[in-house]
Amino acid sequence: MTFQNYINNFIFNLGEVSVGQHYYWNIGSYQIHGQVLITSWLVLFIIIGLGIAGNSNLQPIPQGFQNFTEYVTEFIRDLAKTQIGEEEDYLNWVPFLGTIFLFVFVSNWSGALIPWRIIELPNGELAAPTNDINTTVSLALLTSIAYFWAGLRKKGFSYFKRYITPSVILFPINVLEDFTKPLSLSFRLFGNILADELVVGVLIALVPLIVPIPLMLLGLFTSAIQALVFSTLAGAYIGESLEDHH
Repeated sequence: MTFQNYINNFIFNLGEVSVGQHYYWNIGSYQIHGQVLITSWLVLFIIIGLGIAGNSNLQPIPQGFQNFTEYVTEFIRDLAKTQIGEEEDYLNWVPFLGTIFLFVFVSNWSGALIPWRIIELPNGELAAPTNDINTTVSLALLTSIAYFWAGLRKKGFSYFKRYITPSVILFPINVLEDFTKPLSLSFRLFGNILADELVVGVLIALVPLIVPIPLMLLGLFTSAIQALVFSTLAGAYIGESLEDHH
């Protein structure tokens, strides 16, 4: 087997990673997780709908839902400024970090608030998009592509000097870091959301009345924290790729 075939098989097998049963759609010779696309589209519709509702009739003095959307925008802008830095023109990265934060946040909360499991599918069941490892890996890879692109756009090929800074001895460790970053991002988010939904689901089955409510509230809090952690780390990685190494 050639090296190229090995890489192609590795990427193909990575795309088939799954946990539990899934509702598959067949597109040509490929199978995709249909239930993930269904819930992801719903999450996107919610985000787009809230954006339109809050910005369709902008006022000089914010009122009503416009206050909320402007607060979210300011929060994401401050996050980008803190992680990337004002001198690096952080505003260019507000849309990317905002999209990551809102998608992860709404996806996590949809798993805690929407009773997906009452909707029957021919196979598998609906759940939060971030409950699927393929979704979290995709978000992590997008983050990796973003910080590589940021560094190359600013520094050109001199960006790769970071791998031998401060010493060439650290080259293997610096290369390994580029693999561990997306792995840690994806598995942290996937593991936390999957564990939360499993615990709540088991408790609802065993004690369906009062006991699961505090855990559901805790799940909402941890879901918001996971969205913040993911977007904060994404901003930190981008800021790291933009900073000058001496």
